[in-house]
Amino acid sequence: MKRILIVDDSFYMRTMLKNMLTDAGYEIVGEAPNGQTALELARETKPDLITLDVILPDNTGLEVLKGIRAEQPEQKVIIVSAVGQEVIVNEAMEYGAKSYIVKPFSEENVLEVVSKVLAGEPTK
Repeated sequence: MKRILIVDDSFYMRTMLKNMLTDAGYEIVGEAPNGQTALELARETKPDLITLDVILPDNTGLEVLKGIRAEQPEQKVIIVSAVGQEVIVNEAMEYGAKSYIVKPFSEENVLEVVSKVLAGEPTK
């Protein structure tokens, strides 16, 4: 069973993602509402995949992504962004994010992107 860490400052978004992913058979190893907790949980749980919101209360998703990649260069990360944040998404891809999901998202889209990234397949 693939293990996923969800990082989003919105409790609602974390819960929505958690429900979608657990229903699809994934194990959620943790939920982080901010960057500091995300880095700690990434270290502790060593998940197969991290979904990472680009806007967090204590720092940007890009800073968290850089921190994760510095400690775990092979870590698979999917960026979660709102419409209109293409510049941040492009920058995140340059820093090693494997793919991205744009809010509002559909369950089908989330599961397709997660499945492809975990399988090492190209997305988008």
